[in-house]
Amino acid sequence: MSLHTLVVGLGVTGQAVVRALQARQELVRVVDDHPTELSRETAKKLNVDYLEAPQRSQWAELLNSCRQVVVSPGLSDAHPVFIEAKTAQVPILDEFDLAQTWDDRPCCAVTGTNGKTTVVTLVVNMLAESGIKARAVGNTEIPLVAALEDQTIERFVLEASSFRLAHTQKFSAHPAAWLNFAPDHLDLHQDLAAYQSAKARIWEGLKEPSQAIANLADPVVAIHAPKGATSFGTSESTCRVENGWLVFEDQQVVAVNQLPRRFPHDLLNAQAALALAMRFGASASGCAEALRTFTGLPHRMQVVGEINRVTFINDSKATTPHAVMSAAEAFSDLTLLVGGRNKGVDLSPLGALTPSQVVAFGEAAKQMATVFKKICPVAVVGSLEEAVTQAIAVTKTPGTILLSPGGTSFDQYDSYSQRGEEFIRLVQRYKEAMPA
Repeated sequence: MSLHTLVVGLGVTGQAVVRALQARQELVRVVDDHPTELSRETAKKLNVDYLEAPQRSQWAELLNSCRQVVVSPGLSDAHPVFIEAKTAQVPILDEFDLAQTWDDRPCCAVTGTNGKTTVVTLVVNMLAESGIKARAVGNTEIPLVAALEDQTIERFVLEASSFRLAHTQKFSAHPAAWLNFAPDHLDLHQDLAAYQSAKARIWEGLKEPSQAIANLADPVVAIHAPKGATSFGTSESTCRVENGWLVFEDQQVVAVNQLPRRFPHDLLNAQAALALAMRFGASASGCAEALRTFTGLPHRMQVVGEINRVTFINDSKATTPHAVMSAAEAFSDLTLLVGGRNKGVDLSPLGALTPSQVVAFGEAAKQMATVFKKICPVAVVGSLEEAVTQAIAVTKTPGTILLSPGGTSFDQYDSYSQRGEEFIRLVQRYKEAMPA
């Protein structure tokens, strides 16, 4: 019997992996814990053997005649495939492992609890402005194994989640940046130590210490940073803010007042992107131009509008306390909208914030209210629509209403972007109802 590859999950990455393996004449089977009519139809179109929601007792048989397993991002550490594959001595791979065997074009990587997508986007833009064609891959719309098909791409910029890092056999992207660390994804990782260990793998395959891009302002990142790392985040770092300029080594790259995004977390993201891009071959002038023209990504501190001297900001992407704190610390006279679904993390660090008032909604509303009840007035409501209505009623002018939930959207929405679009719609509706 010919050996096959077992692909676990048929989401965006799983589909790309199946297609890439089939293109290389590999035998493939798919296991899906959460089959839907759409996934069944997809499997049919791919002409692949599709096994639905196997029981724990079936895994040993599934791994029989299997030469390797490729897991999709977001698979829980407790999933039976990890124990059963170890017992059967079948290797577990991430799509990155496949890509490394098929292609040798340069790849850099970014990990961190918050800010990954923004930094990846900035680095791609910086390389483009430097005349280098790059593509964002990984935790994006384009899996790495799919991006390999485009031979015009010169370099890849990988958004590396903890799931990818935890389950890759050998991670080797250089340079590689670790932005920050805070509790997250404890609903999927075994514990906080497992999450931290996964993140630390970002620097496993570096050829020299300077290829490690490290935020020295973050104590966890700083502990793991190798001596000689390219640093950012402090006044003594390789990349830093100095006398109103963003500086790399001894070179003034761009004036801070020229940047469209200048909140404290924006400047940290800018430093990380600049350091990573420069170590990856970008020019200082290309980096400067990319930073001057970057206005941010949707649902990340996105200014929706100003109505009656109240500014509305959509930060729906903030699904952890760490992200909420980074956002909320930039404002005074703040009405903070928090809630959604807790990812199993400790919410108590939010107690360091001092908003004027909090409106908590969704599944984690009562948990959020407990954190803030001794800090400021708190209203508990069921939905985002109710939260916006309540926030408008209690916010004094001038003021800010910030949607920065601190939890996932999956209690009421399919994605953080859907939640953010709902917030934008509600603000627009309020604006249209105002008297002319």
